[in-house]
Parts: sequence; C-alpha cells; structure tokens
Amino acid sequence: MLPRIKRIIIAACLLFIHSFYAQNLLVAQAIPGMVDSSLIAKPYPHFQAEYTFDIPVDPVAWQNQQEGLHAAFGSTDEVYFRAEVPRLKNETKTLEGTVWKGERLNAIILIWSPDTISQVRFILNDLENSRGNRIDKNNISLNLVRYVISNYPYDAKEVTCGVGPLDKAYLLPDRLEEFNRFNLSPRTVRPVWLSVDVPPGTAPGTYNGTIEVRSEKQSEILNLSVIVQNQMLPEPHDWSFLLDLWQNPWVIAEYYKVKPWGTEHKLLLKKHLKLYAGAGGKYITTYAVHSPWADNSYMIEASMIEWIKRKNGSWKFDYNIFDQYVQLAIDAGIDKAITLYTPIPWGDRFRYIDEVTGNYKTEQWRCTSDTFKTNWNIFLTDLKMHLEKKGWFNRTYIGINENAMEQTLAAIKVVKAHSKKWRITYAGDWHPVLDSLLDDYSCVYGKEPSMEDIRKRTVKGQTSTFYICCTPPKPNTFVFSPPVEGRWLGWYAFAAGYNGLLRWAYDAWVADPSRDTRHIYWPAGDAFMVYPGGASSIRFEKMREGIVDYEKMRILKAKAERSADPEIKKKLAALQQHLQMFTKERDFKSEELVRDIESGKRIINELGDKL
Repeated sequence: MLPRIKRIIIAACLLFIHSFYAQNLLVAQAIPGMVDSSLIAKPYPHFQAEYTFDIPVDPVAWQNQQEGLHAAFGSTDEVYFRAEVPRLKNETKTLEGTVWKGERLNAIILIWSPDTISQVRFILNDLENSRGNRIDKNNISLNLVRYVISNYPYDAKEVTCGVGPLDKAYLLPDRLEEFNRFNLSPRTVRPVWLSVDVPPGTAPGTYNGTIEVRSEKQSEILNLSVIVQNQMLPEPHDWSFLLDLWQNPWVIAEYYKVKPWGTEHKLLLKKHLKLYAGAGGKYITTYAVHSPWADNSYMIEASMIEWIKRKNGSWKFDYNIFDQYVQLAIDAGIDKAITLYTPIPWGDRFRYIDEVTGNYKTEQWRCTSDTFKTNWNIFLTDLKMHLEKKGWFNRTYIGINENAMEQTLAAIKVVKAHSKKWRITYAGDWHPVLDSLLDDYSCVYGKEPSMEDIRKRTVKGQTSTFYICCTPPKPNTFVFSPPVEGRWLGWYAFAAGYNGLLRWAYDAWVADPSRDTRHIYWPAGDAFMVYPGGASSIRFEKMREGIVDYEKMRILKAKAERSADPEIKKKLAALQQHLQMFTKERDFKSEELVRDIESGKRIINELGDKL
C-alpha cells in the first residue's frame, strides 16, 4: 500500500505545482501593456552614434600593423571600411590639388591603429604662398565620417526598386559630422573629411601648409599643397547646372518633433536648405495634393495648398504653407524654379476639406474625367492669379512624374487648354510624343533621348536633364555606390549636352537616418542625400564635385571657343574627344571611372592655365 500512497501523493503534488505555475503564467500574460521584448531593440547604457557590429574580414592584417597612431591621405573616390586595415600603396602624407578661386577642394584623411588611441584632434594652420598671401585656416573644415547601415553591400550591381533584402545589413561610410576630438577603438579606421573653400579673392599661386594630427601620446604631420589658378568659379547660385533634388519639408518637423510650419520648424529648414543651395540647387519642390506618391515615403508629403469645398459647392484654396516654403527657399538662394506636384497623384486621389462636416474627404478624379477637368480648371485659374500676384508665375512648373501616357497627355491637355503660358515638367522615360509639349524634360538614365534630340531641345529653349532614383543600379548615389559615381554624373551631363540632374530625393528620411539608411522599399540612401542637423554626406559632396566640373568645363569651353590660340583649340578638341568616354560608358568599373575623370581634370587644368 505504501508505494501506492506515495504515488498518489507525488501525483497530487505535481498537479498542484502545474496548477500553480499555470495560474501565475496566466497572470503574467494578462499584465496590461506587456509586449514581446524580442521585437524591440535591446537598450544600451549610452547613445551609439553609429553601429559597430561589423567584424574584420582580414583580422591578420591588423597584427601586421605597427603600434600607435597612423594618419595618411586616402582617396575620396574610394571607401574605407571601419574594421579593415586601409588598402593604401603607401601612407601618403602630402596632398596636392589644383582649384579655381571660389572652388572647394575635398580630401579624406584616414586615422587607424591596432591599438586604442585617445583624444585624436587636428591642428590646422594657414596656407601660404611664396609671396606671403594666405588662405586662412578658417576656410578649412574637418568632418568626422560616420558609418551607416546599408541593405546592400558596397558596389552592389543587382539592385531592385522593390522591397530589398531585409535579412542583410552592411556598415558603410557616408554621414559627415562636426567634431572637436574623438577616441579611436582598437583595430578600426576613422576617415575624416577635409574641405578647403578657396575664397574668391585669393591670389593665384601655390599655397602650402600643414595639418597636425595629435593624440594623447603621439602626433603626425600632414602636408597640404593647393594650386590656385587664375580662374573664377561663380557662386553656386549663379551656376548654370540645373540641380533638382526633391524635398519633403514635413520630414524635418516629424524628425525633430516640432510643430509643422512653426518658428522652430522654419529655423531648422533654413539650415537644412543651405546644403542644397550650396550645391547650386535650382528647383523648389512643392505639392498641390496630399501624398502624391501613393503613401510610399516613410513620412508622407502633405499638400502645401489646402483644397476646401465650401457649403455651396464652390472651391477655395489656402496657399499659406506653399507661400511660406517657397519664400523660405528663395531666401536660401534657391530661386530658379518652383515645381508643383501634381495633377496626376498615384491612384488619382485628391483630398479636400468638406466645409459642411469639417472632415477631410478623398475622391478619385481620373485626369480623363469631366470632374478632373472642371475642378482643375477652377484650381488653375485661382493658382495662376496667386502666382502672378506673388511674382512667381514665370518660374513655376506643373510637375508630372512617371505616369502612363494616356494620363500624361490628358493632364497636359487640360493644363495647356487653360493657358498656354503654363510651364510643364515631366520625369520619366523618353517619349518623342511628349517632346514638344514639355518645357522641362527629365529622362531616367538609360531611357533617354539621343544627343541630337537634346541639342534640338536646347535650340528651342527647352531644358533637358536626366534623373536617377532607385534605378539604375549604376551610376547612382546610394550609400553603397562607389563615391566616384556621384562625381561622374556631372561629367556625363556635360558630355551628353544635358542642362542638369534630377534626383529623388534630398531628404525623405527614414526612422533613424543618422545610423540606418535602409528603406523597406528602396536601396539604402535612395530616399535622401543629406542627414539631420544640416549634415552633408560623402555622396552629396562627390555629386557637388561633378557639378563644379560641369561648370568649369562650360566656362572654359566658352573662353576657348573665343580664343584664336591654336594650342588652346587643340586642348579644347582633346577635351571634347575625351568626353565621349562618358557617353559610351556601360561597365561602371570604379577604377576606370576614376581614370577617366582624372584624365579629364588634367585637360581642364591645362586649359585653366592657358586661358
């Protein structure tokens, strides 16, 4: 009997224990607000300015490095990984560059060590020529290069416009950040971006100086030699290159959690737009409809013009936000063109306020419908009067983007029937049927007009640009694109005869843009080129370099064509011959792009000396 009683007691105990834990588990599951912690990033004791989860592919290379601080110039056309020893032929301590008055010289300084290095900082000095003329050290700026997360590896070629890889992440250098000093973790690299802005009044000559890289225990001296030619680069506002980077000002308010269009928001926008203006930005992006791109931006682009349907069925329009943003951009120096998107929002959705209920309502107006024609004629009449009153009508373009041909032609017909004075811009594939209808035409790279078609448009006074977005994979300005591709764009534009470049987007930030540039729909960096805090990027600066090259070639070409010097004519012919390399490029191997640009720069420098 005793064994049987023991078994009963044991069973009863087990039943009690099971019941006890089951009840407590139910209680635990029923706690209000409880979430699955595995879905949330784990907390850290301090903020991480960048992620550091990368591991070296070649750890042995660090064992072969001498102890202590290493400092050398690298190439702005290449990428240096955080956990890999820089691949340099030698530790170059001297940088030489040739620039014009008013131009910016960029360089990259690499700091690395197998050891922990504390308090790395830079001591700048004036640059001086043999006659005692100086470039003040205040014209030299340094920015830390921060590493950000990408969804594709460096130099990826298989890239899609759809949902990208969600199970992969790569750490790549891009974001620029102001600093005073920093600590270097062992077996890591820290690139530092150097810019010398040569004042317009600088006397021609060769300017030399030093940069001291100092740490807690060591120091290194780097030499800088800048040749300033007797040529003047105009201010960015006066560049002819038509740069169109689409903006989304709402994202600034959302990121900083400030009231949209309040005082703080507008102060932030002023700083934010400086980079765009400083790269020669020409187009102000505005929106006449709510969420024109099918809600696919992380932060939706809202309408800058409020459509209000009165109780009697008539329409009125509130331009308050539109006016504020346009004026703010103009004050920043972006004043060539205003693009208003769009008569064809994706899904044909139009949102307005119903004055009867006070609610927003959304209706579908296909641009082939009578409803669209009626409502847009009313809007265009009111808009035209408003723009004329503000003095903005002659710089405003009605923008259409990648829409089907039937829709595009129908919308153009409505706009032009209202007034032939309306300007229209279109971004999409090249279609000859649209050529004569568009004042400004931006064709996606690879689906473009011929160079003869571009030339004919120029003769007729029409402007032509090309654009890149999530396509093509190359050339592009993704976070993982080789930096040289950004500069190549300006050379291609000049070689093909384009007036400029369009890119989506300037600032369509994601959740944590300063550290993680991935977007669920697009390649990393496709949605934005600049970062919070008015921070630039390697990609943005390289694109700007290509625009400067475009301007220099334009100026030199005009001067050379007026010259009777046969040697100058010969150099001009050599440049024109060399430019064919850019229109014939198909492979986009980084080393070849660098070679072509460097060869072209030598011709530019030779022409700059002779002219």
